[in-house]
Amino acid sequence: MKENEIDNIIELIKHEVISTIGCTEPMAVALCVAKSRELLGAIPEKIDVFLSADVLKNAMGVGIPGTNGMIGLPIAIALGAIIGNSEYKLEVLKDSSNEAIEKGKQLIDRKIINISLKEETTESLYIEVSCKKGEKRSTAIIAKEHTNFIYLSANREVTLDNTKELKDEGTKNRIELTAAKIYEFTTEAPLSKIDFILKSAEMNKDAAETSFNGNYGHQVGSLFRASILRTQDADNLKYMQAYACAACDARMAGAMIPVMSNSGSGNQGIAATLPIKIFAERNNNTKEELVRALIISHLIVIYIKQHLGRLSPFCGCVFATTGASCGLVYLMGGNFQQICFSIKNMIANLTGMLCDGAKPGCSMKLSTGIHAAMLSAQLAMEDIHASSLEGIIEEEVDRCIQNLSVISAQGLSEVNKIILQIMTNKVQQL
Repeated sequence: MKENEIDNIIELIKHEVISTIGCTEPMAVALCVAKSRELLGAIPEKIDVFLSADVLKNAMGVGIPGTNGMIGLPIAIALGAIIGNSEYKLEVLKDSSNEAIEKGKQLIDRKIINISLKEETTESLYIEVSCKKGEKRSTAIIAKEHTNFIYLSANREVTLDNTKELKDEGTKNRIELTAAKIYEFTTEAPLSKIDFILKSAEMNKDAAETSFNGNYGHQVGSLFRASILRTQDADNLKYMQAYACAACDARMAGAMIPVMSNSGSGNQGIAATLPIKIFAERNNNTKEELVRALIISHLIVIYIKQHLGRLSPFCGCVFATTGASCGLVYLMGGNFQQICFSIKNMIANLTGMLCDGAKPGCSMKLSTGIHAAMLSAQLAMEDIHASSLEGIIEEEVDRCIQNLSVISAQGLSEVNKIILQIMTNKVQQL
C-alpha cells in the first residue's frame, strides 16, 4: 500500500474515532445550542430546536452528563445555553455544575424551549437551533455529522452557509474502503503510525472500571462482573461482556465519563474496542497484535457506517461488534478469508436488530452483539460461515455490506417512523 494512502486512512480513523462525554445525539444538540448562544452573545429568552427523526429518537431516553441523573433533551438544551462551550465539541457540557443545573431547570420551567420535528429534511442527522433575546436572533445548523456546522448566522448576518452543498458535506473525509483494503492497511501500516489507536481502548477500559464502582443504568456490566467474582471460573466472553456493557451502562446513564467513539457513536466505539482489549489481555497477545486488531475493528465499523450513514434504523451495536469479531479473528491468528467469514456470520446472525433510541437498554443489545461476535469468530476460525445461499449473504463480503445499506435505506424507513411514533406517544402520555 502506498504511503499517501496509508496516511489518508490514518486521517480518516482520527476523524471518526474521537472522545465524547454522554450520548452523542443530545450532546450534538447541546453543541448546536451552545454555538447559537455564542452567536447571540447572551443567554436566550427563547430557544427553538428542530430535529430530524433519528436525532429526536436517540436523544429522548438517555441521561445527560453533569445533571445528577436527569434525562432527555430539555436539560441538555438548557445547559448548552448556559455553560455549553462549542470548542469542546462532543464534550460540550463538561463544565456543568450544580449551579448550572439549577439555572437550567429554571429555563425549562419558564417554558422558553421548544422542540419540534424537522419534517422537511431528508437528512437522518439534522439539528437546527434558533436563539432569541429582544431584537437579537441567531441560528446554527448541524447536519451529516455530529460536529459538522453547515449554517451560522447572527442578526441577519450569515457567517457560514453550506446548505447548498449539503449533499457533499460530511463526505470530504470519506475514503472508498473495501474489506480487502482494510486488511491490507491493517497488516502493512507501520506500527509507529497506528499505535495511537491504543488510546481508544485504554480510555474505554477506564470508563468501564469507573462504572464498576457506580450503579449506572441497568447495571448489565456489573451483573457480568459479579458473576465472574462469584464463580472465579469465567471465560473470555464474560469478561468482554462485563467491561463493554459497564462502559455502556455509565454512558447511557449520563455519567461524566469520556469514551472514545466511532463514527459518531460512543457505544460503537466501546463495542469496537473493549472486546478486543480484554480478549488480547487474557490471550497474552502482543502489543502489535492488539494495535492491528483494534485498527481492523475500527475500520470495519467505519466502512459499514459509510454505507448506512451516521444514524440508521439498525442498532449500531450490530455493526460495531462486527468490527470486534474481525479483530477477534485477527487476535486468534486468522487470515483475511476467515475475517470475511466472521463478517458474513455476523450479518447472517444479527441483521434485523432495530434501534429504538439511545437508552440504558443499549447495554443489553451490546451484550448480545459481543456474544455473536465471539461465536462468529470461533466459527470463522473453523472455516464455518454463512454461505451465499443464505438470506442476504453474498459470495463477496463487500456485497453483503451493500445489502445492509439497501435494507436500511429502502426497507426500514417506515419501521423507523413507527418506532418514533410509539416513542413520542409514550412521552405525551407521561
